[in-house]
Amino acid sequence: MRRRSFLALSGLAAAAACGSAGSDGERPMSTEARRVAYGDDPAQYGERTDPDGTSRGVAVVVHGGFWKPEYGIEYARPLVPSLVAAGWTVWAIEYRRGTGEADTLGDVRAAIDARPDTGGPVVAIGHSAGGHLATWAAAGGGLTHVVSQAGVLDLRAAHELGLGGGAVERFLGHPPGPADDGVDPIRQVPLAVPVWCVHGRDDEIVPISQSRAYVGAARAAGATAELVEVDGDHFAVVDPGATAWARTLEIVDAIG
Repeated sequence: MRRRSFLALSGLAAAAACGSAGSDGERPMSTEARRVAYGDDPAQYGERTDPDGTSRGVAVVVHGGFWKPEYGIEYARPLVPSLVAAGWTVWAIEYRRGTGEADTLGDVRAAIDARPDTGGPVVAIGHSAGGHLATWAAAGGGLTHVVSQAGVLDLRAAHELGLGGGAVERFLGHPPGPADDGVDPIRQVPLAVPVWCVHGRDDEIVPISQSRAYVGAARAAGATAELVEVDGDHFAVVDPGATAWARTLEIVDAIG
């Protein structure tokens, strides 16, 4: 599925979810998404959406797009309705892209620090490059759990495979090497928080070997990590109508 058709499908699914929230025991949204700035740059903001009643915790949704400026928070929005319907306060974050590694990483860190405080768990859910950012950020605190969806979790291997048309080198400003170990999730293990790696077996954009390698390294280092292989391609894991996304909801439900 191409990104454009994925967006159209996800938009329809999100609209349907908004319309049905509250049925079958699910909780409706009490408010629309509220934009909250965490910095002065136009890209430094998050969108907060609250459930009706007591929140189970905060779901920090980090969109992907190979850290490229043309892919933004619109890739996170389709996931919001079902998370809110399940009782979570959702904090979908935007961040600077294409202006350098330091800007992107600094923004994600600042956005997580500016998250709502509900008193419950704080789960980062990141897709593709967002999976990289969510897992990287967990080493800095502020998160209790991470769900990486088709995440780019081994920057050196991703660079060698040419993922995203050389996206890793563009993001870092150079080919990855030992000096980049502090921003490479597979070389940050062990983390103090559990990580679930949800990945489609048919993913041709970010191969499932990224998640398999990460989970193997994390477990070998004594961390808690689980590989969740699902049917589908790169976008199935963030398609609100797909079984692959339902699997992520099951993981988050067990946390909350």
